[in-house]
Amino acid sequence: MTEQTPSYEQARDQLVAIVQQLESGNVALSEAMALWEQGEKLAAICADWLEGARARIEAARPKPE
Repeated sequence: MTEQTPSYEQARDQLVAIVQQLESGNVALSEAMALWEQGEKLAAICADWLEGARARIEAARPKPE
């Protein structure tokens, strides 16, 4: 993750806010498309964070002999 990449919690919270806006139905189509694109980016950031956490957990587990 880079310095500009939000933390998992920040990305998740932003994604939740976008979903709420989209579910409200009170946004124009062009705005909805922009929100969707931003949501896709945030979802990818969350997935990257979770994959990194999964890899660290797997690396810390004892290996079976």
